[in-house]
Amino acid sequence: MDLDLRKVGYFVTVAELLHFGRAAERLHIAQPVLSRQIRALEKDLDAELFVRDGHGVTLTAAGRQLLDDARTLLASADATRRRVHRAARGPRRLVVGFRAGVVVTHALRAFGAAHPDVEVKARRVEWDDQEQLILDGTVDLAYVRRPIREQGLTLLPLFTEERVAMLPADHRLAGKQELALADLDGETWLRYSDPRPEDLPIRTIEEKFECVAAGTGITLVPQSVAEQYSRPDITYVPVPDAQPDQVFLAWEAGRRSPLIAAFAEVAQARG
Repeated sequence: MDLDLRKVGYFVTVAELLHFGRAAERLHIAQPVLSRQIRALEKDLDAELFVRDGHGVTLTAAGRQLLDDARTLLASADATRRRVHRAARGPRRLVVGFRAGVVVTHALRAFGAAHPDVEVKARRVEWDDQEQLILDGTVDLAYVRRPIREQGLTLLPLFTEERVAMLPADHRLAGKQELALADLDGETWLRYSDPRPEDLPIRTIEEKFECVAAGTGITLVPQSVAEQYSRPDITYVPVPDAQPDQVFLAWEAGRRSPLIAAFAEVAQARG
């Protein structure tokens, strides 16, 4: 059976909105056409994907399973197109993502020396897009930190590092040599994910600086961030009993690229 990705894309839109009319509007197609495409997909899969009744549209068990898989499938297809187009425009290229604090210079230089015919680029990724940029082909692989949405990814553990408290320079604990987590009981912590509707998510290290310096809250960051980023209104204090931060090299699980394998070998050797 050949799975029509266009139909799968239609299915995802309906599944997200649970409304054929609104889905048709978003897709800029007529609702009857959309309904026929979904029925054709159900026939292709020999499974009912939606329950349609007077109360609206809901996903069946098969529909929920397809939705779980479909986003990764579509992202993989988009990534393949992106890589093919990139290859058609010029020389071979490897794009390596990295989180703030992770130094990739040595690995990039070592890889470039061994593969002088490959153009190597680095791009910073953030906690909320690190997986998506790999899956959609924007980067070929990336140095990522937990938490990680692992679906569709291969993860290679590289190293761990201690975490430190990022505090305003005038904080009551700013002068300490080190802290325990218990010392931070009662502090207000910055919110990263699942913000309240009126909040904007904190994405970058620069945004963390602004929030901490303004007294909005405190946070824990990897030791490497403390070593590379400094401001006079920010101070760092080690927290030895905090769970260490772990760095992984991640790439799309379905890819069998010699360049990715070669870079992974270099990255692992350099820790």
